[in-house]
Amino acid sequence: QVQLVESGGGLVQSGGSLRLSCRVSGTIFNIYAMGWHRQAPGKQRELVASIAPDDTPYYADSVKGRFTISRDNTKNTVFLQLNSLKTEDTAVYYCNYGLGIIPDRNYWGQGTQVTVSS
Repeated sequence: QVQLVESGGGLVQSGGSLRLSCRVSGTIFNIYAMGWHRQAPGKQRELVASIAPDDTPYYADSVKGRFTISRDNTKNTVFLQLNSLKTEDTAVYYCNYGLGIIPDRNYWGQGTQVTVSS
């Protein structure tokens, strides 16, 4: 059984920071890509950041320079550091394991709410 458990969301003022964590259990971790997606009310779920097994990152243009994705393979955990938060960053943030790069390796966490107040 593959389980992804996110934590670290909350309410923060504009310009503030949060660090999201996603712990993966029940499967091998280090050889698969990980990603963070977000979904705001009335919008499609979008990829925010991803990290490859070799630590190569990807960031959506909207978060470049503000968010940092990292992984700790000794803890089976992926992190997303959110800095300089804006109100438009408000969304439910979802951790993803595998990103479907390998067929059938595509699992989601339950999501963690990030709310940025003005």
